[in-house]
Amino acid sequence: MGSSATSQSAEPATSAGFEYVFPAIRGIQAGREFYVSMCPLRLIPKIFLFDEDELAPEVRAQRILNKGRLPALTRYIVDNPSDYVFSALTASVDGDIHFEGIADSGVGMRAGQIRISMSSRFLINDGQHRRAAIEQALKENPDLGEETIAVVFFHDSGLARCQQMFADLNRHAVRPPRSIGVLYDHRDDLATTARLLAMRAPAFKGHVEMESSTLSQRSRKLFTLSSVYYATQSLLQGLELKKDQPQEIAEAYWAAIDAVIPEWTLVRRRELTAPEVRRDYLHSHGIALHALGRVGNSLLRKSLAPRTWTPTLKRLSSVDWSRANTDWEGRALVAGRVSKSHQNLTLTVNYLRQHLKLELSAEEQRAEDAYLRGDS
Repeated sequence: MGSSATSQSAEPATSAGFEYVFPAIRGIQAGREFYVSMCPLRLIPKIFLFDEDELAPEVRAQRILNKGRLPALTRYIVDNPSDYVFSALTASVDGDIHFEGIADSGVGMRAGQIRISMSSRFLINDGQHRRAAIEQALKENPDLGEETIAVVFFHDSGLARCQQMFADLNRHAVRPPRSIGVLYDHRDDLATTARLLAMRAPAFKGHVEMESSTLSQRSRKLFTLSSVYYATQSLLQGLELKKDQPQEIAEAYWAAIDAVIPEWTLVRRRELTAPEVRRDYLHSHGIALHALGRVGNSLLRKSLAPRTWTPTLKRLSSVDWSRANTDWEGRALVAGRVSKSHQNLTLTVNYLRQHLKLELSAEEQRAEDAYLRGDS
């Protein structure tokens, strides 16, 4: 992108004689022309503006920026300067767009450049958080400024059209299941640990749903990859471990858990089916795995050596994991249905700690006291 020969400044100006020039490809959607270009990252914060935060929602064309999302997005760019990926920004241009093709016929009619007056207003319809993260990342690493991002330009046809564009662009956006996110994430060491557990740990091998974060009633799997991930995250939370230790310790811990839950073994022997176990027992559900991870973390903080905590875990063999056990109501179950709330997780952890004869933390004790009093 560059300014025209009549422009003396890289900054927006109010004079109609100054203009931006973008290399672009012209396309048509719903009978309207739009243009796809590449823009240097250093210019993104200068020309693409947010709608005013102080305006009421009904007169804005965007949601208010969620600044809580920016640190993670910024770190993603800064920490991966040779390996980050950002999809295109979508922007409306409140001003004239003049397209000049490189030819008068054929393919050349669609490729060329667009000229936009610097007095025009650029409004991001999709990608405001990416734009803000780019601005922050450039402050930390100015060298990123010469890299580019794709931008899709539309004519601004008024507030109603911009609002409709925002609604349409987000209408069918679906966040991918957490399991497939773990499966495909090669930057997160914990995701790698969870994948390896699912592929080679005897407790999990062949019985982990790798893509979906929920299991259908007829699924032959016992666990989801996301539940293995979060359980192992709780297990290893706050531990100072060397490079290969997380995998070794996680495998040893889940092997010890596997030894005290006979139903998992029966599924592997095909003496029970996975749907039967999920229907009648709690130990393969995410809340149970997460609770077991929390309990294990307490043991690992005292010692990383399996010989010190394996005898303690053997006490879990006395736990009645069946849904018919009324002790689970109000803890892992609410009205007979599994609940994954923070409160229910804590009460499930408490129940396991009691079987293992482990002390409760102050927060856990408060939750337990409230449960025993019958507080909702």
